[in-house]
Amino acid sequence: MSDITIYHNPRCGTSRNTLAMIRNSGAEPEVIEYLKTPPTRETLVALVAAAGLGVRGIMRAKETLFTELGLDDPAKTEDELIDAMIAHPILINRPIVVTPLGTCLCRPSEVVLDILPQPQCGAFAKEDGEQVIDAEGRRV
Repeated sequence: MSDITIYHNPRCGTSRNTLAMIRNSGAEPEVIEYLKTPPTRETLVALVAAAGLGVRGIMRAKETLFTELGLDDPAKTEDELIDAMIAHPILINRPIVVTPLGTCLCRPSEVVLDILPQPQCGAFAKEDGEQVIDAEGRRV
């Protein structure tokens, strides 16, 4: 079992870049495709608390469903927002990464570098070609 977990959406470029940076550190994380295997309510509440962003900070407000369900209403309680994410996992922002050093919503993807236990093993560029890590494994 890995000591790194990524709540991943393979259709998301930020999520793919984050996963690639984890692997570039030599780690093979536990990959949870949260749209196929949504977190339990208990797990989601724990992720929100560990990330320190609050429930709204973990929600994908750009998702059409967010507005359609009226989740932009400030009167919605945290319990109501959690219920919505459990019912519609697409509302969970991604990727969320858990390591021994912390839990982060990795947007932008480079945020993951702050919580990886091991340094990068070599150069890394995002899918769009943006160089993030140089040949010596240092941030650009």
